[in-house]
Amino acid sequence: MVQETLHAYLDREVGDASLRDLLDRIASACWSISSLVRRSALHGNPDEVGSANRQGDVQKPHELLADDVFARGCAAHADVAMLISEEVDEVITLKDPQPGDFVVAYDPLNGAYNLDVGLPVGSIFAVYKVSRDCGKTALPSGRQLVCAGYAIYGPSTMLVLTIENRVHGFSLDPETDTFILTHPDVTVPQNAAEFVITMTPRRAPIQSLVMRWTASIVAEVHSILLCGAIFPCPVDDENPSHKGSLRLFFEAYPMAMILEAAGGKVTNGRTPILDLMPLEAHQRSFVVSG
Repeated sequence: MVQETLHAYLDREVGDASLRDLLDRIASACWSISSLVRRSALHGNPDEVGSANRQGDVQKPHELLADDVFARGCAAHADVAMLISEEVDEVITLKDPQPGDFVVAYDPLNGAYNLDVGLPVGSIFAVYKVSRDCGKTALPSGRQLVCAGYAIYGPSTMLVLTIENRVHGFSLDPETDTFILTHPDVTVPQNAAEFVITMTPRRAPIQSLVMRWTASIVAEVHSILLCGAIFPCPVDDENPSHKGSLRLFFEAYPMAMILEAAGGKVTNGRTPILDLMPLEAHQRSFVVSG
C-alpha cells in the first residue's frame, strides 16, 4: 500500500495554491520544532530567560526559538498579513490586510514546561482569511478560520490538520523526514474515557471517568480526538474576575474548529467558541469540550 505524503495530500485536496504553500511552510516549521524538542534534553533544558509574556508566563529559551521558527516561516509567505503569537505581546502586522490575505495565530511551543520532565509538548495554530479590507486593527473571528491544526511532539511527531470539516493526522517518518497520512478522517469517539482536570477544587468530578491533566492543551486535544474525553475549563464562580484559561486565537478557536470537524463540541458554557467575537489579540475564554 502506497502511503500518501502531506505534500501529495495538499496538492490533491487544497485547491487554493496560496493556502497550500502556507500549510507547507507551517509543516516545515513544525518539523524544525520537533527536532528542537528532541534535542532539548541534550541541551540541559535551560532555565527561563527571566522575561514574561503577556499571559504572565515566564518564557523559556526553547519557546523563543520555536516562536522565531514559526514566525520566519509564516512571514516569508506573500499573502500573510498578520501574525498573532502567544510569545509576542502585540499583533505583528506585515502589511495592510487585503481580502484573501491570511492571519496566522499560533502558540509555537505549548506546554513547554513539560520538556523538563519528558512529557508531550506541541504547537497549535489557526489560519484565518481576511474577507474584506479591515485595516490594521481589525481581528478575525472564529468563523473566518480556513484551517486549524496542531503538532504534538511525543514518542512520535504527528501533525493534525482540519480543512473543510475533515480532520487528518500525518505522522513524521523519522527515516525520510516526511509527514505521512496515517490517521485519515478522524472523529471523536462517542464514549468518553477520560476527564481532564482543570476545575476548581470544590467542583465534583464525573466518577465514571478516569481523571488526568498534562498541562498541555495540544496533548489534551489530541487525547480527546483519538480516545474521547471531557475537557472542562468552566466559569469559576468563586473568582468572577477570572476571564478563562485558554487564549481565544491560538488555543480555543483552533481547538473548536478541530473538534467540531471531528464531531465534537466546544463551547464557553453558553455559546459555541467559534461564534465568540474577539475583542483583543490575547483574549481568554472559558471552554468546555469533548
